[in-house]
Amino acid sequence: MGKRDDLIAQYADDLKNKCSMTPDMDLLTKVTIGCGPAIYDADAATVAGTDASELETVKNNFLIKKLGLPDSPSLMEAIDSVIETYGKSERNKYRAVVYYMLTKHFRKEAVYG
Repeated sequence: MGKRDDLIAQYADDLKNKCSMTPDMDLLTKVTIGCGPAIYDADAATVAGTDASELETVKNNFLIKKLGLPDSPSLMEAIDSVIETYGKSERNKYRAVVYYMLTKHFRKEAVYG
């Protein structure tokens, strides 16, 4: 297995064990690929759940630009909900996992179709 496959397995494990979700492996793979080289950078691979500017970046670059959602308070509520599901105390919140859960939350799987 390649490095990306190892990371996808790690993300699937987080979804199962930390988020109590059964991952759709096809979608998880597509979301991971969509993250690009960021998944290999220790800092960029994770989302700082307590950093307001980081969460704003997730909202603008992922929810609005990638998923095509209109800006509204519900976007930040969804991000907060995903961070809560992942576990506020969880130190490593992987970007691909957060993006996967947001994609599922807004039922935007078709973006990765």
